Amino acid sequence: MVGISGWGAYVPMYRVKGEDIAEHWGADPTTCHSLGVPEKSVAGPEEDSVTMAWEASQNAIARAQIDPSKIGMVFIGSESKPYAVKPSATILADALGIAPHTMAVDAEFACRAGSEGLRHALSMVDHGTVEAALIIGSDTAQGAPGDVLEYTAASGAAAFVVSKENVVAKLIDATTYVSDTPDFWRRDGSPYPRHGEGFTGEPAYFHHLVSAIKELMERNNITPNDVTYFVPHQPNARFPLKLAKMLKFPKEKVLPGLTTAKIGNTYNASAFMGMTRVLDIAKPGDIILMAPFGSGAGADAYLFEVTDRIEEVKELAPPTDAYLDRKIYIDYGMYLRFRNKIKKLVR
Repeated sequence: MVGISGWGAYVPMYRVKGEDIAEHWGADPTTCHSLGVPEKSVAGPEEDSVTMAWEASQNAIARAQIDPSKIGMVFIGSESKPYAVKPSATILADALGIAPHTMAVDAEFACRAGSEGLRHALSMVDHGTVEAALIIGSDTAQGAPGDVLEYTAASGAAAFVVSKENVVAKLIDATTYVSDTPDFWRRDGSPYPRHGEGFTGEPAYFHHLVSAIKELMERNNITPNDVTYFVPHQPNARFPLKLAKMLKFPKEKVLPGLTTAKIGNTYNASAFMGMTRVLDIAKPGDIILMAPFGSGAGADAYLFEVTDRIEEVKELAPPTDAYLDRKIYIDYGMYLRFRNKIKKLVR
């Protein structure tokens, strides 16, 4: 039995309201509400994707009840690394007491990079290549000032320990669907990503997720009635609900994992954080379908079954809602300063 043995999340305490962003650009103040994202989380001036990943990982390791030195792979997926050329995984491995005898991997695949690590980890642990693996999705998500992405691009991290011991959510099956669909990209040297508006929903998000999820469900002969929680990628709060309707999942199965409605799109942590929130409330025997998506483009679909052990470890680390609900509001000017969008003039 291979699966998730520990989970954890982290969300910065700072929030900026979408209406504040709109006001400063003379935009329609209802835009953020039409996306279902009234406010978003903002990393503080001393936070980045590595510091956030560290705390999420601490929570996951605590629940896994594992000696960090037994973790044979540290894998971080992020599109907002603090260093252009220097691995984040080695920083985390050292800081968490995992190094030196471990693999350390940094990956990019837009919002699906962390999910790539999860697929690798499940396979490697299952085949005995490593005893356990730590997988993290973490981003201080980027959006150009005034761009529509600025309403949703948020900050957060989520982490999982994968092993065969102390499993709380055992893997049933997983599928992947990829293609070259240029819906979102950032050229080398460009400070902010660009996106093709006409490609974002179809043929990117919906086509890839529907394809991966349908294959998974058909292969395992299951229907939406067999699934307790549905946790897809969440670029906004509107898309997951539309996807659920397309696949005939009741919205009640989506809402428990819909963190974007509270803090925005945390990119590599988006579906992962929805999963951590669901694990916080899941019961033994629950079936969870998690489906991350990454622009460029690709989607994974995972089917997990919750085990009896989950009740023993929930209280060993803070629940995701503890981070979602703590808030300090900042204005748009402070947001620009925190995210280094105001550059000092060097004479």
